[in-house]
Amino acid sequence: MFGIPGKQAISMTPAAATQIAKLMGRDSHQGLRIGVKKGGCAGMEYTMEYVSEVDPNDEVVEQDGARVMIAPMAQMFLFGTEIDYQTSLLESGFVFNNPNVTEACGCGESIKFENM
Repeated sequence: MFGIPGKQAISMTPAAATQIAKLMGRDSHQGLRIGVKKGGCAGMEYTMEYVSEVDPNDEVVEQDGARVMIAPMAQMFLFGTEIDYQTSLLESGFVFNNPNVTEACGCGESIKFENM
């Protein structure tokens, strides 16, 4: 929908692709849908959910056995985003390196886009 021909809407690091593929295989999910919703102290939050059926309106990105679907209303906010999976001594989780974000809260859970 908001893509550039020949360029995927988002990219995944090898660590993220490995983790997403592992999550897909756990309960035979079709992939992971990502989106954004209003909320948090900066105004918007990322959403992630398992998908058992691909919505024909989703943007689908596949890489190294991982499949990510981007919800239609989130496509313009997530274009150009790199998804990473990081593990530290205290926590592990997905990290969104999104060039469209203008502000993020201190806790890292909510984000703001220009003109939002």
